[in-house]
Amino acid sequence: MFVPMLWITGLNPAESKSDLVRCRLWAEPQIAGLYMNGDFVIGGIFSIHYYTRSEQKTYTRQPLQLQCSGSLNLRQLRFARAMEFTIHEINNRTDLLPGITLGYQIHDSCAEVPMAVKVAFQFANGLDPFYNDTDSCSKSAAAAVPALVGETSSTPSMSMTRILGLFGITQVSPYATCACLSDKLQYPAFFRTIPSDHHQAAALAKTVKHFGWTWIGAVRSDTAYGNNGMASFLKAAQELGICVEYSEVFYRTEPRSKLERVANVIRRSTARVIVAFVHESELLFLLEELTRQPPPPLQWIGSEAWIMDPDVLRFNMCAGAIGFGIPRSVIPGLREFLLDLSPEQALKSPLLTEFWESSFSCSLKGSSEGARECDGSEDIRALQNPYTDTSQLRITNMVYKATYAIAHAIHGVICNDTQCDKSAKFTPWQV
Repeated sequence: MFVPMLWITGLNPAESKSDLVRCRLWAEPQIAGLYMNGDFVIGGIFSIHYYTRSEQKTYTRQPLQLQCSGSLNLRQLRFARAMEFTIHEINNRTDLLPGITLGYQIHDSCAEVPMAVKVAFQFANGLDPFYNDTDSCSKSAAAAVPALVGETSSTPSMSMTRILGLFGITQVSPYATCACLSDKLQYPAFFRTIPSDHHQAAALAKTVKHFGWTWIGAVRSDTAYGNNGMASFLKAAQELGICVEYSEVFYRTEPRSKLERVANVIRRSTARVIVAFVHESELLFLLEELTRQPPPPLQWIGSEAWIMDPDVLRFNMCAGAIGFGIPRSVIPGLREFLLDLSPEQALKSPLLTEFWESSFSCSLKGSSEGARECDGSEDIRALQNPYTDTSQLRITNMVYKATYAIAHAIHGVICNDTQCDKSAKFTPWQV
């Protein structure tokens, strides 16, 4: 279960078979953004940043370690901390996994496939950089985590589950909605706590038909989520007699000229209704481009990825947008957990350090320089942003359910009617 890039030492045709064969992982392990040890450790991965740091490839040295860049997605940070909260809640229960302490390794995928794939291998391999041929089969077959929560996008989820599924490591996504992930032949170990887009696409088409809008435009993210979702929508729309003037596709990392072209198509079109099957990150880029030269008023029809995103509300052109959202919920104790954060606690996590410093425009002792030092007067309760906003817990509740689903599965494997065996050995397929 090791990444194919292995450095093998001790191989010599003249040596006997008894000589040691030692393999070393070339890449440095990715450090978890949030971590706690436990009897059983559950993995987690969320798109807390939107980019990885780019570098010029020289092909004369090993590439630099993958690192996330750009600003924090505070909504996704809340998702990650909601998983952390749920595990602490489970550990305090006496009816679920009694006597067992669950831990967690929560990573940032940067919303990029390369990082998601690297973390997937790490979930399978663990952090041990060396493997010897004297190691037992049971050790080499043991995964670092029995299951994981994530990813929150379909394309990274597909890449991860193709790897993790080979080893039976269960992946439970709270937010990957592509209908393609329902194919159990390709993705046998993938599960989710959110419905697939097959139902949403049909519902959006019926909504458009209900209001009598028969001449529309369409835009989508160039991802598995956008392409599959829009294909399902266009098929349903055609069956209902809805005509589509244009169907444009783009991705946030493409050249600006591509985004400008898509924006100009929207400006020149005669359709005043636009269906957007896009990720929230792509939509924000598109809206920023459109505000440079605003088109005539548009009626936006949105997919669940952005229709409830508070960041969209700052664009007036989206006022009145309609779509289908996940039902809101209440998670007792979550808000207090999110706000119970001190500078000392923030320093223990690079993600929380970045959150604290960006929120208060100060530098924590021992971290980045160039800004005033945090003096302890910062009040996290005074912040009003997607991290502290718990008024509409929608996807957050899907994270909560996914974490509980994994806990119940582990309980079913290692516990009987009265007690649990923390020394129990099991394979991920049993979860």
